[in-house]
Amino acid sequence: MSNNYNVENVEKVINYKFNNFSLLKMAMTHSSYANDQRMNKNNCNERLEFLGDAVLELISSEFLYGKYPDNDEGELTKIRASLVSEEPLAAVAKKINLPEYILMGKGEEATGGRERNSITSDAVEALLGAIYLDGGIEPAREFALKYILTDIDEKKIFHDSKTVLQEIVQKYKLGELKYEIVNESGPDHDKLYEAACVVDNKVVGSGTGKTKKSAQQKAAFMAIKKLKKH
Repeated sequence: MSNNYNVENVEKVINYKFNNFSLLKMAMTHSSYANDQRMNKNNCNERLEFLGDAVLELISSEFLYGKYPDNDEGELTKIRASLVSEEPLAAVAKKINLPEYILMGKGEEATGGRERNSITSDAVEALLGAIYLDGGIEPAREFALKYILTDIDEKKIFHDSKTVLQEIVQKYKLGELKYEIVNESGPDHDKLYEAACVVDNKVVGSGTGKTKKSAQQKAAFMAIKKLKKH
């Protein structure tokens, strides 16, 4: 059973105490919950997500500008995308158990909303926006550095895993590369796909995801890790 009403637990998880607790509750309020409760639409987390997105762009850009002094704008943009796009942010949400505390409408809950990357990644950005409004740029930066701007090399590979794998296969002449969806499960509104990455008619990686693309991306990433060992 979800503890989604114990929003204050988020403070313990991220080790940040809000001066204005209503900002935290708003950050954890999905629009479906606001609709169910007939709340003002601006009391959900969409405005905070908008702000948090901008704050994260600034913090991550500043961080990467200093960390990679020899990289040009295009390279920095690509690295930033690998850190702050939907999937890595959803992974951050999962790491700190954030989905458990999102206030969500019954319909959204019933259709798997708590596992939906678009919802959980938005919650991370909304939380960052709330921290920024509550305490300013420094605690927001501390949160981003601790939870988002980490494991950069691995996230870079994961974000572009299909391209990276294609380059490896071509460079070492490993044979034909293709992807196969080997299994589908779950209802239509909450499908889970399993993809296999096949090189020279041999399965070298597999992965699951809510979309065929994400399943293939994970399969490619696992294939890269396996091939690098050899």
